[in-house]
Amino acid sequence: MANTASARKRIRQTERRTARNQARKSRMRTFVKKVEAAIASGDKTAAAEALRVAQPELQRAATKGVVHDNTVARKISRLSARIKALPVA
Repeated sequence: MANTASARKRIRQTERRTARNQARKSRMRTFVKKVEAAIASGDKTAAAEALRVAQPELQRAATKGVVHDNTVARKISRLSARIKALPVA
């Protein structure tokens, strides 16, 4: 257990930051799931629109340091490749 005031403050800060980071990561996953659902439905325009909406959220997670920049780049690249592979409706 923390004995000093600064250590207690650090614990409070860590709890707040952890909650914020978890929320951001969860939000990111939700947006990715929406894109994947659109891809699964086979609707190319809906999937492209879902990716367009998800991209800023993914980038924001990388900017805030919740996930690595390359992780976001990889996810966006793979999702866009899957969308591009869909047949035009």
